[in-house]
Amino acid sequence: MDRFTIEARVGSGGMGDIYRGIDRETNQVVAIKLLRPTASPSERTRFAREIAILADLRHPNIVQYVGHGTWQDGRLFFAMEWLDGVDLEERMQHAPLTVQESLALVRRAADALGAAHERGIVHRDIKPSNLFLVGGEIEQAKLLDFGIARSRQATRPATRTGMLLGTPGYI
Repeated sequence: MDRFTIEARVGSGGMGDIYRGIDRETNQVVAIKLLRPTASPSERTRFAREIAILADLRHPNIVQYVGHGTWQDGRLFFAMEWLDGVDLEERMQHAPLTVQESLALVRRAADALGAAHERGIVHRDIKPSNLFLVGGEIEQAKLLDFGIARSRQATRPATRTGMLLGTPGYI
């Protein structure tokens, strides 16, 4: 897609790789999540569901959707706002949160989850690496990664009976 250009790979997730890129329409830095070329049909379905869910959500404590499409090589992708900072997991490796920081973080995460729930979306993977602190600030926390989220609009289950999705220590 000509709207976005990739600058560098910055990470990876369960179904794809994350890149820093540029939105040529706005000249803004974006995060581009690109589905892996080896993705299974069920992963393609989950990735498309993640795109639809994120595109439908607007909240100051949820990473903002920018656009999506098919990359030049035929893989699905979507672009989100670029966030500078650290995730909660990294932040907690340096120092524990104070009581005040913990309460502020829970408030922001609950606000984000409440907005998602109002739209019929259950995140299903709340963990420190999915809470991003923009500028390292608790007050700027954003919820990330709706890859295994469930929407009430889904016509069929995202998982088979007995199949486990999520991070075991946080389920």
